[in-house]
Amino acid sequence: MLITNVCTTPLLVRNKVPYHWAHGVTYGAEVILIEVQTEDGKSGYGETIATPSAVGVKAFVELAGRHLIGKSVFMSRQIMAECYHSLFQAHGTCSAPRFGGQILAGLEMAIWDAAGKTAGCAVHELLGGKVRNEIDYFGFIQGETADELALDATRLVEQGYRVIYGKIGRGEQLDIEIVQKVRQAVGESVRLRFDPNEAWDPLMATRMIHRLAEYDIEMIEQPCDHRSLHALKQIKGSSSIAIAADQSVFNLADVYDAVTLGAADLIVLGLHETGGVMPFIEAAAVAAAAGINVCIHGLHETGITTCAANHAAAVITNLDDGNQYMNHLLSSDIISSPNLDLTDGSLPVLSGPGFGFEIDLDAVDRAAEDHRSTMSNSSPGAPI
Repeated sequence: MLITNVCTTPLLVRNKVPYHWAHGVTYGAEVILIEVQTEDGKSGYGETIATPSAVGVKAFVELAGRHLIGKSVFMSRQIMAECYHSLFQAHGTCSAPRFGGQILAGLEMAIWDAAGKTAGCAVHELLGGKVRNEIDYFGFIQGETADELALDATRLVEQGYRVIYGKIGRGEQLDIEIVQKVRQAVGESVRLRFDPNEAWDPLMATRMIHRLAEYDIEMIEQPCDHRSLHALKQIKGSSSIAIAADQSVFNLADVYDAVTLGAADLIVLGLHETGGVMPFIEAAAVAAAAGINVCIHGLHETGITTCAANHAAAVITNLDDGNQYMNHLLSSDIISSPNLDLTDGSLPVLSGPGFGFEIDLDAVDRAAEDHRSTMSNSSPGAPI
């Protein structure tokens, strides 16, 4: 079935509360909604993260989208290779795999959604079938102060989460206070993971990990600058806590470098880094060959990505049991179904057709208007 049109719409979906982390505060999910239309009237949907500039990202997506017209929805590998070559290789601009992945992810998702709808089956069925029946997620604590984060951790444990994850990297004393109070709030049986988001150099990481070890932390994610896998390996070599690579790995080549160097105990990776469903699966296979699990990474995204990642996660063999889930942070969503509320920290593998969601066009219109009004009233560089 041939693709006849590609539509793009910048959206802003607000968070329930401000999201505090090592690099500031984020107030919502800014994405480019992508609709791929086919000759038989089917529409497949995906989304691309719109930062740092929705205008710039939208322009790149539309340029890439021209290569989809007239192509079959069952040719996503060839189409994506053509898009990447045209945008990032053919004009002497050399390689841009990380930015290219961000740009192309939403288009690749939309093609898979359209292919599933055309075939009348779930995307995970097109990918060879699921190897599990549900996806397990960690409880992602939210708040500004240590007391607020500890209170949220208590609430999440009461909802059935057995893995709790939080952001640190906000200052040495505050970090210690956060970890201490969260551990006190949830008790000894709950697994804890924390992410400094590159805020520590190797010396500080060694010092902080030594101080935090008494609180029985299961994993520290990306403690140092992503540009040096050797620094990550150095930290891992002296750490009594497992170390995960996040910003250091965006694609299968990055994963290969990380696992062959022995720089990480866990790979944190999502569809927006890799460039979509199939590149994610390929990167996960590299980690699987090294005996290392992959944790689904979440960004500021809508239910579209939640559903797409669910299908991708359903088919890989080395999925972690504490994956990142961002949907509950949103004050609303742009899909009307399925219900993405977790039960005891889990979501069943979704059925089709496609990714199995129904787009809420009224919600899309509201999010598009919110984006337009916010951009027209914001100064350049202002946080969303």
